[in-house]
Amino acid sequence: MQKIGFEEAVGEIRRRDSRYDPDAYAFLKDALDYSGRAKREKEGGEYPHVSGRELLFGVRDLALEEFGPMAATVLEIWGVTCSEDIGEMVFQLIEIGAFGKSEDDSPEDFGEVFS
Repeated sequence: MQKIGFEEAVGEIRRRDSRYDPDAYAFLKDALDYSGRAKREKEGGEYPHVSGRELLFGVRDLALEEFGPMAATVLEIWGVTCSEDIGEMVFQLIEIGAFGKSEDDSPEDFGEVFS
């Protein structure tokens, strides 16, 4: 599958499905970077794979760091109300070619972790 630029990918996804605000996708990308840096600091290596569960905890931690007690409200305004929403966004980005995945990754990795 051909790689696509992130902004272009979000635009295409939003043309098909407008459930999530564009800022939610940008935040998700930042959270993936945040999670990858944290894992790299802990385990070493250059570009570690971040699992769904690791990404969810990165989303939580970064949201609390950036938005404090308003974190849940900001995410809700963006259309993100549960961990499955994060998984849906991740797999939209994978499907369109903006994110990659391992063969072990699945949408179920995001099930019922946070609400």
